[in-house]
Amino acid sequence: MSDQQPVFSIEKIYVKDLSLEVPNAPQVFMSNDAPQLEVQLSQAVQSMDGALFEVTLNVTVTAKAGDKTVFLVEVAQAGVFQIRNVPQAELDPVLGMVCPNVLFPYAREAVSDTVNRAGFPPVLLAPVNFEALYQQRVAEQQSPKIEIAH
Repeated sequence: MSDQQPVFSIEKIYVKDLSLEVPNAPQVFMSNDAPQLEVQLSQAVQSMDGALFEVTLNVTVTAKAGDKTVFLVEVAQAGVFQIRNVPQAELDPVLGMVCPNVLFPYAREAVSDTVNRAGFPPVLLAPVNFEALYQQRVAEQQSPKIEIAH
């Protein structure tokens, strides 16, 4: 009966894509303006075979001082997860909450390290509540789209 036990394992964690732009260098280093950070998150799931899934967490951090972009970092942090004997109703939450929670610290480190290598102080991304983001996505998918014309 043990072969029917739920299985969750991390097979591989890797940076799938990494991009850095410092469009206004070197002048940007002469400015003392504190940049405003904008962080965008998205994720993608790809089934590789019945039990293996690639989950990619995309993190984009844009720093702007006024109307000038100080830097732009994009990290696609990915992982291959083995998930077996999990009911379909529980699979989406695992892929949408558990996997991104595993990947986020790696993505945070990649962003911080890349920004630091670009000559800026490291960016420490705040923790993300992937459960709330998942619940919000589910609610948006279930809510009927009603347009009211005035």
